[in-house]
Amino acid sequence: MADFAPERPTLWQANAHPPRILRVTDLNRRVRALLDGDPALADVWVEGEISTPSFPPSGHCFFTLKDAGAQVRAVIFREELARSAVRPQHGMAVVCHGRVRVYEPQGIYQLYVESLTPAGAGDLHARYEALRTRLAAEGLFDADRKRPLPRWPRRIGVVTSPVGAVWQDVRNVIRRRYPLVELVLSPTVVQGEAASPAVVVALKRIFAQRGIDLVILARGGGSLEDLWAFNDERVVRALAGAPVPVVVGVGHESDVTLADFVADVRAPTPSAAAELAVPDGTQLPVILNRLRDRASSALLGRTAERRRQLTAEARALVSWAPDLGAARQRTADLVDRGHRALGARLERHRATLDGVRDGLRALGPAATLARGYAVARLADGTIVREPAQAPVGARLEVVVARGLLGTRVEEARGDDGEELLH
Repeated sequence: MADFAPERPTLWQANAHPPRILRVTDLNRRVRALLDGDPALADVWVEGEISTPSFPPSGHCFFTLKDAGAQVRAVIFREELARSAVRPQHGMAVVCHGRVRVYEPQGIYQLYVESLTPAGAGDLHARYEALRTRLAAEGLFDADRKRPLPRWPRRIGVVTSPVGAVWQDVRNVIRRRYPLVELVLSPTVVQGEAASPAVVVALKRIFAQRGIDLVILARGGGSLEDLWAFNDERVVRALAGAPVPVVVGVGHESDVTLADFVADVRAPTPSAAAELAVPDGTQLPVILNRLRDRASSALLGRTAERRRQLTAEARALVSWAPDLGAARQRTADLVDRGHRALGARLERHRATLDGVRDGLRALGPAATLARGYAVARLADGTIVREPAQAPVGARLEVVVARGLLGTRVEEARGDDGEELLH
């Protein structure tokens, strides 16, 4: 009978409790939690050499940081890259500050860089970072403090060295682009221990000038030590208190100073600062034509709008205007009615007057005389009303309806007049 070797126990048979099987995602998450929980890895400074940096369209920078014995992958994101004092280049020896984390989708750990500086400048970089953090906390670098540059400046102040190439570059660029502007130089030294206070004095001098529309602070490239005057707190605060917008163009594109952070506009080079400060004069005809077209369009538009308003007003006036023909007809009707009413009223008054006249005429002396009565008057015209007024023999005038009779009184009696008439 053949001998059989005992079977090797399986994983489940060898353990009293079956193992917990992790998914890859769970494993990477656990490793990330371990690294995130290590305070020593949350704030590290690593010195090494940059290898094969890449700059994808996202704006981030991915590179490998290595030394003679090892390497680690690193990434600096777009925002930190914009604030970085240097731009990563292949073969550059740098000191990186950041934290170590795991990138779960690929299961790799890498250094997330917050800032980097050339190797050998660690002390200056530490001072730089400390001051940048403190000033940023005060709000000196806030975006809402940035002011727009004037579109058509007339006087521009320039703070730079009068003997370097920077001043000539700024003058040449502005003379080529916009020769109408006036440049006012406030000279200063830009390197060395005396540079910081000298720059502050030059800034205050140019700020005191009348009619300055903006200021350019410029210096050529150099090492971190050469550019240190533009990381001085006094210079940064002087720029923060500028009464006009400031364009800072210090060093090359990879050089970033604290003056760049506080400036209203940061330019990568002094020549770029000059270009940003003025419009392109060669485009003035195009701009003027565009402004003319816009003004013409606006004027024509306003004219058309006024014409529409006047047309609407005319229509409104026509609709609200009185009907003159109807008004004239109504006036004629009213005049005719008034004329008829007045004629009728006059006729009534005339008839009334005729009646009154006839009544008065019937009651008058002439009517009485016409009925056969007479009036006796003395020679002096006194009307005789009783016999005692005319003694016998007195001459009288007797007025009848159609004449006058002369007579003498022969007899007088004092009887009642009504009895005498019977």
